[in-house]
Amino acid sequence: MFAEERLEKIIRLLNDRGKVVVKELSEIFEVTEDCIRKDLKTLEKDGLIKRTYGGAVLNRQSAANSNIVNRRSLNIEAKRTIAEKAFEIIMPNETIFLDISTTNILIAEKLAGGNKRVTVVTNMIDVINAFSKSDHVKVIGTGGVYYKELDGFVGSTAIETISRYKVDKAFIGSVGVNIFDKSVTTFDIEDGNTKRAIISAGKSVYLVMESKKFYMDGVYKFADLFDIDAVIVDTDPEEQILKELEKADVEII
Repeated sequence: MFAEERLEKIIRLLNDRGKVVVKELSEIFEVTEDCIRKDLKTLEKDGLIKRTYGGAVLNRQSAANSNIVNRRSLNIEAKRTIAEKAFEIIMPNETIFLDISTTNILIAEKLAGGNKRVTVVTNMIDVINAFSKSDHVKVIGTGGVYYKELDGFVGSTAIETISRYKVDKAFIGSVGVNIFDKSVTTFDIEDGNTKRAIISAGKSVYLVMESKKFYMDGVYKFADLFDIDAVIVDTDPEEQILKELEKADVEII
């Protein structure tokens, strides 16, 4: 087996398992442990993994913090795929929550262009604006302290309003999910606390995010995977991620 092929297979094992051990890799590939250590050193130099005592783990990325305006233009096709899936599971006459998320703007646009009579509760200005010409959608804004960078309302006043609602489905954005420690993260503490209130308000809670975010982390944990009912993604993640989601009783859509 060529070294390049072995490196590729090590990455696949890491995607499946989350971590690898030098001794086990040596047995799998029938090479010396020193050879495996050199392989891991090469992968670490390329920024793909982080070596640990006796093995290695995937090098998770820290999600880049940017305001909503900048994020709206990123990964548009992936977000449209997610929005289509979300639109399909929203039933007529339901009350839903769309939180601060660029994907949720696209869900709002789908609802505005459709004919499903629904009630939308939201703390995001661009979601409210999406329904400016839609007579079939009732829109409720939370109010609260406006954060320009987030294009929405977060904090204690918004949370107090949210706590009075019980919605059929809550659609929540996230900058990262770590299936191994079960954390769901965002950038901002006030945004995170508001998202936690939205989770409490939802009879069913859906994360809307691109599959690549299973390999990213934000700086503030606002939920555990066990708080989530389903994750709506653009493409199916790796097999190990699917297994961990199943263990946490989280559906993938």
